[in-house]
Amino acid sequence: MAVDAEKAFVGTVALEGDDRLDDAALTTWMTDNVDGFEGPIEVRKFAGGQSNPTYKVHAKSGDYVLRRKPMGKLLPSAHAVDREFRVISGLYPTGYPVAKPFGLCEDNSVIGSMFYIMDMVEGRTIWNGAMPDATPDERRGVYLEMIDVLARLHESDVEAMGLSDFGKPGNYFGRQVGRWTKQYKLSETEHMEKMERLIEWLPATLPDQTRTSVVHGDYRIDNAIFEKAGTNCLAVLDWELSTLGDPLADFTYVCMAWVTPNEGRSGVMDLEREELGIPELEEVVERYCGATGRDSIPDMNWYFSYNFFRLAGIIQGIKKRVIDGTAASAHAKAMSERVTPLVDQAFHYAQKAGLE
Repeated sequence: MAVDAEKAFVGTVALEGDDRLDDAALTTWMTDNVDGFEGPIEVRKFAGGQSNPTYKVHAKSGDYVLRRKPMGKLLPSAHAVDREFRVISGLYPTGYPVAKPFGLCEDNSVIGSMFYIMDMVEGRTIWNGAMPDATPDERRGVYLEMIDVLARLHESDVEAMGLSDFGKPGNYFGRQVGRWTKQYKLSETEHMEKMERLIEWLPATLPDQTRTSVVHGDYRIDNAIFEKAGTNCLAVLDWELSTLGDPLADFTYVCMAWVTPNEGRSGVMDLEREELGIPELEEVVERYCGATGRDSIPDMNWYFSYNFFRLAGIIQGIKKRVIDGTAASAHAKAMSERVTPLVDQAFHYAQKAGLE
């Protein structure tokens, strides 16, 4: 199903229902906790995204972004806005492209759930990986910048950023397979035989972990803000799934764009890449290896299977929230229909990696 992402996700919308905030309570909190803040405020919700509701807070002192947990019953460890705040607080002083963090509020009485405030970074979000209005040179520059910025993250000094306890050491893929299996089971709505096979096969075939770094967990072209007229990345967004782990999880997740049809989103598999200026996967691998001191990347089929499996687990959680009436976005219902195709893809790559 093709999505006109530019129309669906760009801009802000008025607040309705559970999205409404207590402006007076928020103004008081920001006055006490955000340096330089001055009200009054006007709040609108960003149209894009469906996990943690995200708001634009326009104030006399400037524009801010508020990220909060959704309302309603949530899966354990999901929607970890406190972890998002911690990782951008560690990265920001190093010069890594993230929004400036201002404050975290763990008091649910202020707006009804935990939230944090960060700076509003002005630029462009690229929802469509084909970048229809760009030149070939511009597309190439953005794609290479995306890989370079990911490599910078994976080469960052975890200890210097105060993030040495941000995740458990070792066995990243084992823990992730376990986590998403559990999350899937908690939100399961129907039996899928292929998913059951993957739940058995993935933990029995885990790859060796040779490096540990901060991993973003959802690194793709539309989770970054780029210059309006240029190719520099100004801020990487949506750190909800970040932790310490195997950097190959992030890298192979980015590479999934090359095995995913475009359909108006981040996939580039069916595009005329050479004509558009989008680098081939082989060049992307070479670029990343050069920036991180690797000789090569292992066969990606297992990693693709894992990544599609993980996405199926995430989308299954959204599907359950649609059924329960707690999903945070109008686009959530359409996304929830992607579970079965994602499981099919995960199974396909598992077979390529040796599942019989």
